[in-house]
Amino acid sequence: MQIAALIVAAGRGSRSGPGVPKQYREIGGVPLLARTIRALLDSGRIHHVLTCIHPEDAELYRAVAPDDPRLSPPVRGGAERALSVRAGLEALALDPPDLVLIHDAARPFVSSHVIGDVIDALSLHDGAIAAVPVVDALRRSERGLCGAPVAREGVWRAQTPQGFRFGEILAAHRANTDHRAADDAEIARAAGLSVALVESAAENFKITTMRDFERAERQVGMEEIRIGQGYDVHAFTDGTAVTLCGVALPHDRALKGHSDADVAMHALTDAIFGAIAEGDIGRWFPPSEPEWKGAASSIFLEKAMARVRARGGRLVNADITIVCERPKIGPHAAAMTASLSRIMAVEAGRISVKATTSEGLGFVGREEGIAATALATVALP
Repeated sequence: MQIAALIVAAGRGSRSGPGVPKQYREIGGVPLLARTIRALLDSGRIHHVLTCIHPEDAELYRAVAPDDPRLSPPVRGGAERALSVRAGLEALALDPPDLVLIHDAARPFVSSHVIGDVIDALSLHDGAIAAVPVVDALRRSERGLCGAPVAREGVWRAQTPQGFRFGEILAAHRANTDHRAADDAEIARAAGLSVALVESAAENFKITTMRDFERAERQVGMEEIRIGQGYDVHAFTDGTAVTLCGVALPHDRALKGHSDADVAMHALTDAIFGAIAEGDIGRWFPPSEPEWKGAASSIFLEKAMARVRARGGRLVNADITIVCERPKIGPHAAAMTASLSRIMAVEAGRISVKATTSEGLGFVGREEGIAATALATVALP
């Protein structure tokens, strides 16, 4: 099943004060829109991201867009939000996904958990939106004074992402004539679609004013940075290639192990598990269990990343060092980085793969095997 995300980023954000449009301003040194794109790409559930931008913002967009093959060139948005969404949906229709999540550029703190819950709700409903129940007392304003209370039972504050089965929301937007509709849920309901409420979190707030930017800076500053370390070693055995970081390197030996013996990926996986204090590969995938015999190490790495995302975290960077005399790693380092980027669903710029020798010393120097070390930095809310 293919899932696309459509980011609405064509607004001017006039309430956020003078300067460039708010989606291009920085929060903690990172442009707001870049954070939003990365949150969707790093969720582990999105296969394709498309952004609707203002016609005048092409240069601004190019300066902040991450380098990721899952991110398509942007499309021009319209004067109203509904027109921007329509433009994005029509672009996606050229190669239609099964599901689409429509998300505000100004909500950079959406978690993988919320994204996953919205997607999962679409197995039972035509649409689903992230929302939070209203818990504060509500009052009407009467000429600036406190007026009558408003019942809050059953009242929710709508957020994004708002997810839909692609064909149905496209048809609803094509039939829509109210370009000032509050959101895509309203357009879907007008078309007769059922839209579920999925409980979200207050952290997924929309950045609108300067005070919101101040709140966002505080929220970024509250992230907890964790560092994990991993180490692994595998001996050589008979064979014609070694697998490192998911890439097969021709060699006159192979690596011996219960799985595919990808020593570099094992070290990285343990580093990530270590950063979130959730054990190691052996805890999650015991070598005593036959089902892991010969298994691809990408399974282990994907699980470690899934655990990070399940806790609302993100990978800041990964640094892998492969220690061997042969084969030579340098010519293959770029392919290894690309492989890990794909498996981990993070941009290649966050991953470093390098190598060294042991200067002929020890078991590595005697070419009896290969060792690898890894460091992983993870940010948790």
